[in-house]
Amino acid sequence: MELLLALPVMLPLGGAAVTLLLRHHARVQLWLTILTLVAILVVSLVMGYHVTQDGVLVLQIGNWTPQLGIVLVADRLTALMLLVSSFVTLAVLVYSSAQAVSENSGRTPVAIYHPTYLGLVAGVSMAFLAGDLFNLYVGFEVLLAASFVLLTLGGSASRTRAATTYVIVSLLSSVIFLAAIAAVYAAAGTVNMAELAVRLDVLDFGTRMILELMLLVAFAIKAAIFPLSAWLPDSYPTAPAPVTAVFAGLLTKVGIYAIVRLETLLFPASQIQNLLLAAAGLTLLVGILGAVAQTDLKRVLSFTLVSHMGFMLFGIGMSTLMGMGAAIYYIAHHITVQSTLFLTAGLIEHRGGTTNLVRLGGLARLAPLIAVLFFVPAMNLAGIPPLSGFLGKAGLIQAGLDYGAPGQILVAISVVTSLLTLYAIAKIWNRAFWQEPGEEVLSREVRTPRVMTGATAALVGFSLLLTVLAGPLMDYSTEAARTVLSRAPYVGAVLGDEAASDLVYRIDDEGRKVEER
Repeated sequence: MELLLALPVMLPLGGAAVTLLLRHHARVQLWLTILTLVAILVVSLVMGYHVTQDGVLVLQIGNWTPQLGIVLVADRLTALMLLVSSFVTLAVLVYSSAQAVSENSGRTPVAIYHPTYLGLVAGVSMAFLAGDLFNLYVGFEVLLAASFVLLTLGGSASRTRAATTYVIVSLLSSVIFLAAIAAVYAAAGTVNMAELAVRLDVLDFGTRMILELMLLVAFAIKAAIFPLSAWLPDSYPTAPAPVTAVFAGLLTKVGIYAIVRLETLLFPASQIQNLLLAAAGLTLLVGILGAVAQTDLKRVLSFTLVSHMGFMLFGIGMSTLMGMGAAIYYIAHHITVQSTLFLTAGLIEHRGGTTNLVRLGGLARLAPLIAVLFFVPAMNLAGIPPLSGFLGKAGLIQAGLDYGAPGQILVAISVVTSLLTLYAIAKIWNRAFWQEPGEEVLSREVRTPRVMTGATAALVGFSLLLTVLAGPLMDYSTEAARTVLSRAPYVGAVLGDEAASDLVYRIDDEGRKVEER
């Protein structure tokens, strides 16, 4: 059963190689990519079932020991991330099959789209499954290399400028991450995360702090946490809608996933919890204030993406069972909803010819289906009950109220952010859907392909499923949080129960560090 862990990485890598060879057969490329993503989705479902029944799964590549070889690890958190990301990537791929990947498709090397897309999926899966810091770095680099290509499809001047910023920032974060890995190895003699959980506990405070901050800066850049988030609103809006949807849904979540591992497995209940909470509050406020000030739909959504990363960091910073469980649930919710909104933005641009809110209008009458497809995830993002966004925020608010003064301050900021999110959404709705349409919109006689609306509707349905199944999913997220906070199941599965007994610390349900020995 452990061989399942290799499939989410090997299937897209193999698919990328084959689709590259079939670059002159676009339809075959498409169907092979779809079949590969369906297979990954099925594998993720089976993996989720087995980690629920059997606990943490471990695959030691080549039967090398964990200290020497590559180790892939899947727990409840990993399985949930793989499941949600595989569904989103499948829906986005189907959407993109009916839309030119670039507005200037005649000059776009579309033959490389499917191999690159599968390479991105492989990198995301590798990052989620990696059991050591170096292969986490490899996963990041694979997905970043693929994202560089996807971001510049079309070769327009605006995309090249945006890609330049994205590449520079990504390379900077990669250099910091690689330097941090070298420092960790020098201090602890290993990069295996299960081993590090044991060895970092006994390092002196100053060394631990330096290592944690180095890794945190690298991951915070990738997750677009303020003040390291300025690159995102300038990079994402220029890309094609399917590319932006994948970036918004997954790339920042890989960064936040890495922060979860950092702050639970490697540095439990660290001394920088208040720093994390402060960063969460600033990310919430600065991001949403930026969204309110924008007049372009994609830029509004990009700033809300930055803002809502603060909700996830809020739960991680508290490190309580309720806070972490709500954060995990919110991550799954946000991957789905943010991807859906960017796909809907693509539908709006296809029908209206622009994403400039000043020039749009009348879409509620001219394109009622697009209006519905936007309205549902938009209300979900704003946290309107009883949708999943409200449920995730309610869990975070309850955890914040129980946490004490810092958490209560974050609760107030969260409420303000939710209200401003609703204001930003209302502005979009008023200008794009209610106001009188301009001549440009009225003169466009375009028909939106059913495949595009169908793929978007599938993601809307998936987001509603997160609401319908909120009870079981919140229970699942809480158990996932219990596993990542206790650390012993992860370490025991990789190194054995004897190694797990060597852990110096564990985290109780209230987020307190408890000495094991």
